[in-house]
Parts: sequence; C-alpha cells; structure tokens
Amino acid sequence: MINLITWLLRIAVFVILAVFASKNSQPVVLQYYLDQSQSIELPLSVALLIFFALGVLITALFVRCRCHN
Repeated sequence: MINLITWLLRIAVFVILAVFASKNSQPVVLQYYLDQSQSIELPLSVALLIFFALGVLITALFVRCRCHN
C-alpha cells in the first residue's frame, strides 16, 4: 500500500513539474558575476531546475558531512 502511495505521489509531482516547465519556456539570460560579457540563454524552467538540483546537492552534502561528525 505504501509503495502505491509513493508511486502516485511521484507521478503527481512529475505531472506538476511537466506542466510548470511547459508554461515557463520563455528564455532568460544568465550573466556571469565576474565576466558580464559572457552569458547563457536558456528556458526559465531549465534554469530553475538547475538551481533546484544544485540546492538539493549542496543540502545533501551538508547533511552527509553532519552525519559523519
């Protein structure tokens, strides 16, 4: 029963993220802090996904370091 609820929750999150990505496809320009002559243009949803993934990764690293101490 728990596995079914887990999979339904995963599917719901995936559908919500897919709808969010399709509604936020406008391009944004990211400029580097030190060298503003270089920039990257990508869809807003991709930029948000990248920064969300970086946040999850950094949080996981801090939690892992804290658990080992």
